[in-house]
Amino acid sequence: MIIVTGATGFIGSAMIWQLNNRGVKNIIAVDTISPSERPEVLAKRQISRFLGKDDIWNFLETKEAKEHVEAIVHMGACSATTELNVAFLTENNYEYTRRIWNWCTENKKPVIYASSGAVYGDGAEGFDDASPSKIFKPLNPYGESKAQFDRFVEKAVEEKEKIPPHWYGLRFFNVYGPNEYLKKDMASVVFKAFHQIRETGRLKLFKSHRPDFKDGEQLRDFVYVKDIVRWMDELLLRAVSASGTSVSANRSAPDKKPAMSGIYNMGFGQARSWNDLAKATFQGLGRDLAIDFIDIPEAMRPRYQYFTEAKMNRLLALGLSKPQWSLEVGVKDYVSNHLKNETSPWL
Repeated sequence: MIIVTGATGFIGSAMIWQLNNRGVKNIIAVDTISPSERPEVLAKRQISRFLGKDDIWNFLETKEAKEHVEAIVHMGACSATTELNVAFLTENNYEYTRRIWNWCTENKKPVIYASSGAVYGDGAEGFDDASPSKIFKPLNPYGESKAQFDRFVEKAVEEKEKIPPHWYGLRFFNVYGPNEYLKKDMASVVFKAFHQIRETGRLKLFKSHRPDFKDGEQLRDFVYVKDIVRWMDELLLRAVSASGTSVSANRSAPDKKPAMSGIYNMGFGQARSWNDLAKATFQGLGRDLAIDFIDIPEAMRPRYQYFTEAKMNRLLALGLSKPQWSLEVGVKDYVSNHLKNETSPWL
């Protein structure tokens, strides 16, 4: 039995798709929004039951949970980088995650939790997941809430406190892909570009307000969600297999040790420009490139990132699979097989 929080959200629902593809169906899905309110997301998925965000705590106190839950994949959180309510972010992104962590510690269960590339701030201190979190300065309260939990974990490890048997904090970079429409304003530029181009034939991108970057040449590490959930599943399978159980009736446990616990980047590992992304999206739609550059709102400029690139050497050194979806291939799959497919755009 695997618990997946954020199950009717972007990465959480994609993770359930990944688990189902591997034959895993005994899944407890947890979220604030139920499948009845958002039926299309899990319509094709197989889960054993759904629990509300706060209902999970009573379930975790049961004998069933303590005996049969094999791991928790905790993707549930406030993911809005524009959220300024610090108390709300602390409750949802720090305190909730800490309760999950404590339960996994007490019951000796593996846990995967969502951190964020926003922890790195403007990148002045680099994007190295081996560096201590205390050196980074996030640009917004959302990033700070994620850094806060990473620091809590690092402190627990440093002080040799009790921790889960296997744990992975994953710093997601610019993730795009099916099911992200749920993020609304926080959806990727690929998603927004698809709709802009289809409706108007043109795309609006932010100008550069720095002389060292030309318009549209600001750089991001774009990573397809199908790479993300495959890596998460590889970590999960190895961690749970080490406990002597298998999370799939259709696949035997791999002959590998569990990956070393730690905080890891989750990106493609190569920065690409907004212009590259735009070209790939126009090509996916069979349209000619037509970009209008607009000013970045002044209020956003101090927090705007001109460069992000995940260092992926530590994650890949664990023996996980290499990135499979380059920007061009990922955007083509997303546009052709999901966004264009009005009858079934979801995973």
